[in-house]
Amino acid sequence: MTLEAAADADLLLNLSPALPASVVRRFRRSGFVDTDPGLLQVWMTTGDICVAPHDVYFTIGETVGTPEARIPDCGLRWHYTPPPVFLAEWPVVPADPASSYTTITHWWGGTFEFHGTTFSNDKGAAFLEYAGLPSRTPAKLELAVCLGEHYEEWRARLEPQGWHIREAWDVSATPEEYRSYIQRSRGEFSCVKGCYVQFANAWVSDRTICYLASGKPAVVQHTGPSRFLPDAAGVFRFRSMDEAVRALAAAEADYARHSRLARALAEEYFDGCRVIARVLERALD
Repeated sequence: MTLEAAADADLLLNLSPALPASVVRRFRRSGFVDTDPGLLQVWMTTGDICVAPHDVYFTIGETVGTPEARIPDCGLRWHYTPPPVFLAEWPVVPADPASSYTTITHWWGGTFEFHGTTFSNDKGAAFLEYAGLPSRTPAKLELAVCLGEHYEEWRARLEPQGWHIREAWDVSATPEEYRSYIQRSRGEFSCVKGCYVQFANAWVSDRTICYLASGKPAVVQHTGPSRFLPDAAGVFRFRSMDEAVRALAAAEADYARHSRLARALAEEYFDGCRVIARVLERALD
């Protein structure tokens, strides 16, 4: 769309905090969608990010803008929306019992400080806390990681502990490859950046939603109390190594049931058609 066409549009839905105010103002109504809950609000508060004024603000963090939040609201009213998945493009694919629990990720970020507290924005550090997991479970575990020049270094470090390491670009260079990799998996195992644990905003990755839609149980790190995310039914949310071990065992012990529950969660809460309809209804109200 050219900027000249903005005057004929009913709404701008903007996912980029860097979009200039001069562009946002061209639209009759505008909605901003926060996909980095907690980080965005912290960096807005410190001035590292300046989001142009919008008519309405959405976030995928359940606690953002609520009394339970551990982060500032920046003086804005935030409306929660789940991350959407287009279910028609993510059908259930039966899992091979010999396949692995996988995830696709990148490791970078370091740490930052806010109001005297140090927060970790480094997913690699989170995974290292679970480096010994393969020795404690019969489930196969694979990481597809974007590591660039450090790939061989990390593979040499983690494969002796039982992980299978893949270069993320080899399995997700196109949307079709990304989908195929997820749907060939047994399920997902993934950690999160430490700051998401600290923020306790019930964040869930849109990647995890793709696993669920495909009928793949997800064993993911706990990010705080949720109004609807279960801790041990289709989704398993762990807080420690012992909980991760038990979650993988539980998923495997009744795999068919947890596969059905995973898909049911995607259909009930993350169906893109319904999620987007609610967003549009609120944004155009």
